[in-house]
Amino acid sequence: MKETTLNIQMVDLQSQYARLQEEIDAAVLEVIRSAAFINGPAVRDFQAHLEQYLGVNHVIPCANGTDALQVAMMATGLQPGDEVIVPAFTYVATAEVIALLQLRPVMVDVDPDTFNITAELVEQAITPRTRAVVPVNLFGQSCDMEPIMEVARRHNLWVVEDNAQAIGADYSFADGSTRKTGAIGHIGCTSFYPSKNLGAYGDGGAIYTDDDELAQQLRMIANHGQNKRYYHSLVGVNSRLDSIQAAILDIKLKHLDSYAAARRAAADHYDRAFAGIGQLQTPVRHQRSTHVFHQYTLIVRDGRRDELQAFLSSKGIPTMIYYPVPLYEQEAYQKSMANGIGKLPVTDFLCRSVLSLPMHTELNEETLEYICAGVKEFFK
Repeated sequence: MKETTLNIQMVDLQSQYARLQEEIDAAVLEVIRSAAFINGPAVRDFQAHLEQYLGVNHVIPCANGTDALQVAMMATGLQPGDEVIVPAFTYVATAEVIALLQLRPVMVDVDPDTFNITAELVEQAITPRTRAVVPVNLFGQSCDMEPIMEVARRHNLWVVEDNAQAIGADYSFADGSTRKTGAIGHIGCTSFYPSKNLGAYGDGGAIYTDDDELAQQLRMIANHGQNKRYYHSLVGVNSRLDSIQAAILDIKLKHLDSYAAARRAAADHYDRAFAGIGQLQTPVRHQRSTHVFHQYTLIVRDGRRDELQAFLSSKGIPTMIYYPVPLYEQEAYQKSMANGIGKLPVTDFLCRSVLSLPMHTELNEETLEYICAGVKEFFK
């Protein structure tokens, strides 16, 4: 395998920007000229367009995905000591906001194929103190939400759907109807961090719901607890999406479905290349969800993950490990966890075995062939 002159990146935002440069530059300049930097027309336009795209009644833009989760939790009225079920295999923000609000995260294992929590795992973790569950649509596809919502209904639980990695994916119900991910739980949350499938050029996030009363509560909390200026009915926070980011996101939203198609095409290329390699498990697509491939994450068997990562690095191929340490082993959460868990075998295995390859909208045939050749060379 020859050394490459390709500049391979995990996420290529520069090339993506180059394709939209004229539109984005004009939109940013319009915001600057208007001087409507906070809650300006660009924010209202993006909010309306995202509501239409997701098929929800209300979108509340905010400053970032972590804020979205925190505001959502605050709006549910949970009290210190209440338990919230979360997957142990996810990014720290999911548990972080729970602990910040003095709630107690209950960390559970995940499905070995989709890496998502299931209704069965949720139900096993429910106690008299359980008040909510946070399904995380990890790496770009939905949890199996219909049975999770049924468990939540029977146990009177809030469902706050963490959709930071799967915006644009579709979930199919048993009756054949579909909904966008994030629009299934009582509240959906997403992040517009630059590397996300719908990414800003800075921080940003959004909360969404169909419930009118809940939407008003969410808006107030995100705006210092006020519904009328200088009249504060609630203790809130200051979390808003600025107009420049909204203008950029509004342009990129028009391309979100084509971005997903490009990611799926790259994932299909990887799948075909690795089909004969027994030591690898390629991403499993859940039958009820489309996959938008925020990440393309392999399971590397036989304990060779770190060795493969080092080999690919030597060939100029970047990789990432999402996530190397289970949430329940993070020092920060040892005291706040409600459940004194031992080991979660699937989560532990995944943290030792997963490896994510470059995945973005600008991957071309040459780059994909080089990456695949590197992986195949390692397993010869």
